[in-house]
Amino acid sequence: MGSKIEAAFIDRDGTIGGTGHFVHPDDFTLYPNAQTAIDLLKSNRIKVFAFTNQHRISRGEATIWQFENQFKAYGFDGAYICPHGMPEECECRKPKPGMLHRASAEHGLDLTRCVVIGDVGDTDLLAAHQVGALKILVKTGWGEGSLGAFRHRWKETEPDFVAADILEAVQWIVGRERAR
Repeated sequence: MGSKIEAAFIDRDGTIGGTGHFVHPDDFTLYPNAQTAIDLLKSNRIKVFAFTNQHRISRGEATIWQFENQFKAYGFDGAYICPHGMPEECECRKPKPGMLHRASAEHGLDLTRCVVIGDVGDTDLLAAHQVGALKILVKTGWGEGSLGAFRHRWKETEPDFVAADILEAVQWIVGRERAR
């Protein structure tokens, strides 16, 4: 019997590693338990996709290819990356759900059977909310601030779960699926 959760969309900076700020793919370090979390999703037949805003690409500070290779090395099934600068109008920059819609079309996903894991409530979780996906906020990166000083920016949206880190988030997903 397959998992009811079809895919997990995971933010990069502050969720699986780094500082919450831009870190070039060559200098990026995963959190100690992030690879275990990614592998746990995959071993439970849940597709894993990167879901990240990377406006520094538009400034020439990195390439989409460098990010895609990084995610491939971690075992992600694909990467959805918004490369646009902040003033540019696009449909992919979180909190807009364009990257999620594109993934749904490309992979035949029911977004209401997907989960978004991120550290920023007013981007990651608002995008998830718009498509009816499960919403998990991790306290790493900007997570504590999202729950505190910046909670007003996404006050109408409640996370389905708040996790200490990416591994606790994935353990919650897997435990929830096994209980079905």
